[in-house]
Amino acid sequence: LSFNQPKFSPTATWNSNGITIANRLIVGGYPSAIFVNTNNTIYVADRDNMGIVVWQKEDVNSKKIIHGNFTRLTSLFVTSNGDIYIDGGQKNGRVQKWIAETSIFVTVMNVSSACDGLFVDINGTLYCSMSQHHQVVKRSLNDTVMTSNHVAAGTGIRGSASNQFNNPCGIFVDVNLDLYVADCNNNRVQLFRSGESNGITVAGSTSRNPTISLNCPSGIILDANKYLFIADQDNDRIVGSSLNGFRCLVGCDGEVAQFNRLTSPSGFSFDRSGNILVTDDRYSRIQIFLLKNDSFGKLKKI
Repeated sequence: LSFNQPKFSPTATWNSNGITIANRLIVGGYPSAIFVNTNNTIYVADRDNMGIVVWQKEDVNSKKIIHGNFTRLTSLFVTSNGDIYIDGGQKNGRVQKWIAETSIFVTVMNVSSACDGLFVDINGTLYCSMSQHHQVVKRSLNDTVMTSNHVAAGTGIRGSASNQFNNPCGIFVDVNLDLYVADCNNNRVQLFRSGESNGITVAGSTSRNPTISLNCPSGIILDANKYLFIADQDNDRIVGSSLNGFRCLVGCDGEVAQFNRLTSPSGFSFDRSGNILVTDDRYSRIQIFLLKNDSFGKLKKI
């Protein structure tokens, strides 16, 4: 995998105060997406400068900016070979791949709106969450001819039925090819088993065993134990599941005036040590929330 999937204990906790590791001067205004790979290289979509900002976590001064012919960046995904998949659907109707070996851009998917979420699964299938069209589409990157996309989930009609979305945002595909979708305006996270068109609500007040209410979930990640972590955007917090259901992890006091807290998180990622890095949209910065402790004595990684 190209991203970090730590194995936490059920009682792992994070520092409630965030540390700003990159401000507007580094990542531009309203950074929309973040990706941290297994080498702790950080990738952030910079909307202001229409580029991808890349740096090693320990040295922000080493940053470089990858510029391209794309605007209104919403999401990105990085594969293990360093290739970057970049949303350009809003203006240019496409998803581009920046090839790390040659620094060349190629179009890998045609879309009819922005991709609020991008993901490449273990089989090399690219997924795009089209919020404006209430649908998730996909296509195999192994196909040499760029044919039309296939529907992964959603009818394309706004709704709250098990096969519908209302502005889907972040997506995650696990090793079983099960698709998780942050269904923002339905305030829930939907799980679509591989090959199924009807989703199961796994987080939100309408889930089978509700332990938390959401307000526009925007980003989702599974850890190594398949516990679900969610950027609960309009509640200004990150929540996570464990043996006893969901609990708040950071931003648990709601939006507050203090500069070291969290507001409008749209995307997040784990680093190699299990710390949470978050795009703090409203303050145009990247915040890190440090892992405080783990009941096993130390963080276990795979």
